[in-house]
Amino acid sequence: MTIRFFHTALGLAGALTLAAGTTPASADALADFYKSKRMQMLVGSSPGGGYDTYARLVTRHISRHIPGKPKWIVKNMPGAGAIVVTNFTANVAPQDGTVIAGVQRNVALVQIMGQNGPRFKATKLNWIGSLANEAGVCAVDKRSGIKSFDDVFTKTVLMGGSGPNDLEIQPAMMNNLVGTKFQLVKGYPSTPPVHLAIERGEVHGVCQSWSSFKAISGKYYTDGNMIPIIQHGMKPSPELAKLGVPMMYKYITKDRVQAPYTVEQVRQLFDLTYAAKTMGRPFVMGPKVPADRVKAIRAAFNAVAADPRFLADAEKQKRDVELVTGEEIQKIINDMAATPKATLDLLEDVQTYKGKAQIAKVEMVKHTGKVTATKKGGRSIVIDFKGKGVTAKVSGSRTKVTVNGKKAKRKAVKVGMTCTFTYPGAGQEAKMIDCKG
Repeated sequence: MTIRFFHTALGLAGALTLAAGTTPASADALADFYKSKRMQMLVGSSPGGGYDTYARLVTRHISRHIPGKPKWIVKNMPGAGAIVVTNFTANVAPQDGTVIAGVQRNVALVQIMGQNGPRFKATKLNWIGSLANEAGVCAVDKRSGIKSFDDVFTKTVLMGGSGPNDLEIQPAMMNNLVGTKFQLVKGYPSTPPVHLAIERGEVHGVCQSWSSFKAISGKYYTDGNMIPIIQHGMKPSPELAKLGVPMMYKYITKDRVQAPYTVEQVRQLFDLTYAAKTMGRPFVMGPKVPADRVKAIRAAFNAVAADPRFLADAEKQKRDVELVTGEEIQKIINDMAATPKATLDLLEDVQTYKGKAQIAKVEMVKHTGKVTATKKGGRSIVIDFKGKGVTAKVSGSRTKVTVNGKKAKRKAVKVGMTCTFTYPGAGQEAKMIDCKG
């Protein structure tokens, strides 16, 4: 695991000052408020991916650094590249400092560009920070016949997509601006099912953060089945550079850039997109949360980044840690918002896939076995499937649960029942859970 600290305006001293800057009186008031509260972490993506992993890591450790040490509950609220959860956080959730959302890094830029969907102003939200300054990668299965990025200018490559995030934005930009031949296969519910589709041979590759790619692809990558072909970001990843994976900027040349764009325009458009990557895995609170509570949560977030117990947990999850403070994210977003409208309109256009996309056929699998454990009121259920414990995430709204043929709530599932999971795969959110007993 790599542990780094990213600092622009504040510096390390500023971050530590924030962590220590609460007065005893305000700390007492905050402790009185938070000690009786149950905090909510809303995750704008499905279980199992990078955003979900970082959100759950934070909730396991941040209470030690919040006055009053509140308890937490995590809820996944995927949809529209985290626009759904950001809208909820800004307009519906309590504005009292008890709700934090883990959102996708592109939500601010989507709103600033004026796209349909957002019902919030990114500059008005209270950004808490990020624990990752992400390097991006596009990687392909070696069975595709693609050996390097140069090959994608002449061969069609099927890339899995799951909404307006890196999976779809990067292939679209590369096609529109430098003439690559990526073809999108849209409709996957999240990134882990895209990796399953790669292993099944349904698609050739994926564009995502490097840390998540390593964590999700796992042994399939380390066994040599996947080839990283290009990296995205303002600065190179040391790991990817060591592997000889080129930066996207290498291909923004006069002979590659597509008419009517100029080299300078294309670099600016990628710069804007990569600025969002600096925000990594951002966390945000609503626009009307009291300032003292925002300050306290930011300070707690900064403290988590240096917490040995958190860092050990992150290492077990194979997640890099690089602190980007809430103030730094706020500045990045303000700078984005100051970009001329003509440039933002152009960016929206080039981030739109222009080809004929295929629609994914998301295959569900069924696993049947006796329930060995239920966790958090049935939000997670484990069965013994062929001698191995497999877990299904259970949504209160999206998962259909039946017990003895009748519709039931997830908390009705008990240890000892025999249940059948219908889901994309182990560890994923179930579409249906049918139990008997």
